[in-house]
Amino acid sequence: MQPLRPAIRHYPWGSTTLIPELAGQPATGDPVAELWFGAHATGPAYVAQPDGALKGLDEIIAADPEYHLGARVQKQWGSRLPFMLKLLAAGEPLSLQAHPSLAEAEEGFARENAAGLALDDPRRNYKDSNHKPELIVALTPFRGLAGFRKASSTHKLFSVLRCPELEPYAELLENVEEDNEAAQLHTLFRCWVTLAEDERKHLISAIVDKACEVLADESSWQSYSEWMLDSLRTVVDLQRRYPGDIGVLSALLLHHVSLQPGEALRLEAGQLHAYLSGLGVEIMASSDNVLRGGLTEKHVDVPELLSLLQFSSVRDPIMEPELIAEGQYNYPSHTEDFLLERVQLTRQHPRVRCDYGGPAIALVTRGAVECNGRMLRPTEAVWLPAGAADNGFVLVDADESVHDGMRAGAESGAELFIARV
Repeated sequence: MQPLRPAIRHYPWGSTTLIPELAGQPATGDPVAELWFGAHATGPAYVAQPDGALKGLDEIIAADPEYHLGARVQKQWGSRLPFMLKLLAAGEPLSLQAHPSLAEAEEGFARENAAGLALDDPRRNYKDSNHKPELIVALTPFRGLAGFRKASSTHKLFSVLRCPELEPYAELLENVEEDNEAAQLHTLFRCWVTLAEDERKHLISAIVDKACEVLADESSWQSYSEWMLDSLRTVVDLQRRYPGDIGVLSALLLHHVSLQPGEALRLEAGQLHAYLSGLGVEIMASSDNVLRGGLTEKHVDVPELLSLLQFSSVRDPIMEPELIAEGQYNYPSHTEDFLLERVQLTRQHPRVRCDYGGPAIALVTRGAVECNGRMLRPTEAVWLPAGAADNGFVLVDADESVHDGMRAGAESGAELFIARV
């Protein structure tokens, strides 16, 4: 067991309070967007050495991959840790984005290398050659946009707006058959992202005006589904933050997801999405590849995004965990790169063992636990090498904890997330 010091990301969209509050620390007023617990070269977590120096987890693994990763993981991924664990705190919407498949990442990374783009070039889309399937579990109420809604539902939303400027586009989604739904959604999205700037801004302004009219007439709300009203509120809010941005239009086409703590959102390659607000634990393949389409001041590459987007509608992007043992939940993934477990320790079930035959990272999100004689509190994580023995976690009772801010959490148990492969 080795304590990890995360790589901290202070992106502008980050919350100024969510991660500091979880850690029991005062907020400084600076955004704290993400804590990275992994071995990706652009932001590895660090391990303290006996002499006090810090060494990146990527270096630690490279020095002895057999011990840290084990034979099973080495056989499939070489000397690379295939996953990364994060704490993500969104105070404002993230960019509208999607991630590539493995084949698309390999081709895109090679292409940009051949073009001579430096890895830190802001025009770069592909920071590595890996895909980036991901999954996020809410720790607080969490909101996001994820996956295209069925065309028939979006057509109903367009009808609610009664917006003349929207009617030509609404016709593309009228009476759409299942076998050509993806093609029609593709056509509509391509129309919108290729509009001239003045046309796009005029269309968005007209839509938002109609949305405001609907939202102002509370007496009519009972006529609409709650998801429709939520969609319109989001569109109005995004227009306020990013006037005239293509992301405002895109929000009309995507599921508006509201997660409660413990619920998860799983994102596949090519699935358009944007996180809006909240705190969550995120796990992903070890990659930093992001194709952006809006809601950001960073590099946006619409043609490249269009080349990899999947336009098949998603029925329900919210995923419930599977109960695998008392207080232990598994979040199924559709990739071999990672598994994620949520463990709740109570006085009735105060212990959990970690014997996976492979590497793992454990992150505490509530209460206080002990691992091999070391106390861990929320936002603290440890690296569990494949070759280490007797790894396990034990609930720390409130009267044993020296940290007053953790007493209430310890009395009601503790929670930790274990990322592994």
